[in-house]
Amino acid sequence: MKNSINDFGLLILRVGFSGMLLTHGVPKINILLDNPSGFADPLGVGGTVSLIMAIIGEVVAPILVLIGFKTRIAAIPAIATMAVAAFVVHINDPFGVKEKALLYLIGFIVIAMVGPGRYSVDGGK
Repeated sequence: MKNSINDFGLLILRVGFSGMLLTHGVPKINILLDNPSGFADPLGVGGTVSLIMAIIGEVVAPILVLIGFKTRIAAIPAIATMAVAAFVVHINDPFGVKEKALLYLIGFIVIAMVGPGRYSVDGGK
């Protein structure tokens, strides 16, 4: 019984964090189609490259985590994106501004550590 509850909790964690992060990532696809060079360049790699990396971290990775496919590896781009958001983009902002990125960062770190659980494409591997 305990394993079922843990697996269901991991499902809620994966779906909740991934679904919410997608609401931030999907609009960036329109930016990519409209004006990618106008996107912020916090790492000095160019606005378009930064935008593509953000889309990978906020769209591609969350979709993989949501369905539970290669979850531990798939969480890494989301972790990297949220670390950049919290510690580079919003470094000088008040805590309330960077709090959302930190919450996503913590959630995806936990997902990477514990894996997807049994209710996933990978079946908990």
